[in-house]
Amino acid sequence: MNSLFLHNLAEQIALLQSLQPLDAAVAQAGALATQSLRAGGKLMFCGNGGSAADSQHLAAELTGRFIKDRKPLAALALSTDSSALTCIGNDYSFDEVFARQLQGLGRAGDLLIAISTSGNSRNVIRAVEEARALGMSVIGLLGRNGGALRDLCDVAIVVPSQVTARIQESHILIGHTLCGLIEQQLGLV
Repeated sequence: MNSLFLHNLAEQIALLQSLQPLDAAVAQAGALATQSLRAGGKLMFCGNGGSAADSQHLAAELTGRFIKDRKPLAALALSTDSSALTCIGNDYSFDEVFARQLQGLGRAGDLLIAISTSGNSRNVIRAVEEARALGMSVIGLLGRNGGALRDLCDVAIVVPSQVTARIQESHILIGHTLCGLIEQQLGLV
């Protein structure tokens, strides 16, 4: 019997080795996020399911700490307020749960980090559309071929896999790298 862990490990190692071409896009995303924070903007994350959890995780790395103790950075996950999600989902539609929050919280100079393993999540697409209307920049952490979101983002970081779990594992590596880049570029570590 083959070990599922060893199979998953081999699959992830092969995927990680294929991510080297993303280096420039990750560096560009780090610079864009740093620029927003330096100018007094905030980073807002959105995604569904595991990507919602990744949004919370990465926002917490920024408001809490990542590498060392330092001042908190302005970051929030739009998936964390269950009352807002259920109110907007009920009164408007689930497609609007992130876009509506952006209308109230976002402004020009802020940055949206849109996370979608398919690149086709309708509510994430609506969030990106709203961010654009507000004058916000957008980074996409995407999977597969990037889907519809690929062309809507200032920087699209596309993990070339069809396996959702492997995409999410890579998104955390990329997200942690972005946190590290932000801290380095702001001179906080």
